[in-house]
Amino acid sequence: MSHLQLDRVSAYYGAFQAVADVSLNIEPCSITALIGPSGCGKSTLLRTINRLHETIPGARVTGDVRLNGQDVLGPGSDPVEVRSRVGMVFQRANPFPTMSISENVLAGVKLRGRRLAPKQAEQVVERSLKAANLWQETKDRLKKSGAGLSGGQQQRLCIARAIAVQPEVLLMDEPCSALDPASTAAIEELMVTLKSDYTVVVVTHNLAQAARVSDQTAFMSVDRAGQPGRLIEHGSTVSLFNAPTQTATCDYIAGKFG
Repeated sequence: MSHLQLDRVSAYYGAFQAVADVSLNIEPCSITALIGPSGCGKSTLLRTINRLHETIPGARVTGDVRLNGQDVLGPGSDPVEVRSRVGMVFQRANPFPTMSISENVLAGVKLRGRRLAPKQAEQVVERSLKAANLWQETKDRLKKSGAGLSGGQQQRLCIARAIAVQPEVLLMDEPCSALDPASTAAIEELMVTLKSDYTVVVVTHNLAQAARVSDQTAFMSVDRAGQPGRLIEHGSTVSLFNAPTQTATCDYIAGKFG
């Protein structure tokens, strides 16, 4: 089971510091929600974990991100290998429009150079779609375009694509923000199911969603515009929502800003 530990992580876009000195312990097989006002660095912090932040010209990260004790930011760490261990689901569903449903699921596997026999490929597709709770809806249309699915189905297809490579951690950046209530409920139910096999970290602006699905919650904020985002408080979701220790957390949960 995969344990994540962030130690004094800071993230920069050129000279601008977006995130400052975040230390956070993320327990294996749990859901940790990152909440906070817009611009506080939640998504940036998420992208540091699988080294996507560094793909932006001029961006850099300092500090340590450890996955089962291994520093994934260290000089000997391969970013491609890190991303195979730490999957990512983005805010908007992004299935490859020219690929079939089956090809979408296998895209990450093939990108990493794995060659599968036809029977093996079928097994990966079925296993991944079942894990994403999408198999029954797609098993008779696997050769049709993934772009023909509904928004909620496309997001679950992207989840299937992410878990097809069998990562240890699954990062989700506001995965329900563009979905209707029914699709949101389906994704939330899926998240809770996935935590039995994956360590899940989700960025959400939906406080009710964080309260419903997460085991732990981390609240980030900024002192004022233009300042870097900082971790204000972290703890069990029940404790943070019902008895926050910091005034800023209390005010945010109460809707006084954000």
